[in-house]
Amino acid sequence: MASFMPFTNRNLDIFICALRPTVAIVDDLVDTLKHFSLFTERLGCIHSSIFKSIHGNMIVWYGAWIKRSHDDKELLREALFSALTNLQSMAVLLNHNFMAAYGGESRDGSTAAKFSTGDIIGFSSTHLLSNTKMNEQDFVYTCYSLFRSYFHKMDGTIAGVCLKCESSPNMINFYVWKNLQLCYSFALKEDYRGEFYNCFEDATVCMKYDVFKVVYVSADDVSSFQHFPPHKLLENQVADVFEEFE
Repeated sequence: MASFMPFTNRNLDIFICALRPTVAIVDDLVDTLKHFSLFTERLGCIHSSIFKSIHGNMIVWYGAWIKRSHDDKELLREALFSALTNLQSMAVLLNHNFMAAYGGESRDGSTAAKFSTGDIIGFSSTHLLSNTKMNEQDFVYTCYSLFRSYFHKMDGTIAGVCLKCESSPNMINFYVWKNLQLCYSFALKEDYRGEFYNCFEDATVCMKYDVFKVVYVSADDVSSFQHFPPHKLLENQVADVFEEFE
């Protein structure tokens, strides 16, 4: 079965975190995050996924919850942060936040970006720096307009979602590609960065791009890793955090 990311912010709360592994065997961290996904189900997570950078040294964990009140979301944020910081012996937590789906596009008329284990994912992140003349609202609108215009030029994309960070001026574009070759073809042929920065003449922005492979979705058969014990910090301390949350 596939996982998905919605095009609107109406029904789901989206949480994304990025980690840089510090262990020699990165798959050990991936397996621990699979157990983390099982733990988050106790907090109401309806589906989750793990993305592994193809060329860089980064792991992204994605989870979605049925939309909840602001206070409940803050409790959830605290529980997730406590759980993730307990993995500090395995990875550095680079970023974590709830994201709002600002809009999306698909080739087949779907209302969500669907993906499964083995699929190729592209992330582009754009951050509005403090020393800029552009306000945040104009920044968000410009990023979304660029997302919509460029999606149809990106031959090989299946679907994409434009996401806005809820606590900082940061926009993320999430793309599902047909294959890695088409993803590379676009990156090499299009002067995307040059045209992109030209649209922000009155703003100081920082843009980053990375390509990932989906290595797990929560709909996968878990029998392949359930017999391995979870990381001890997850097994002991995180369980206590979840009990307090419940």
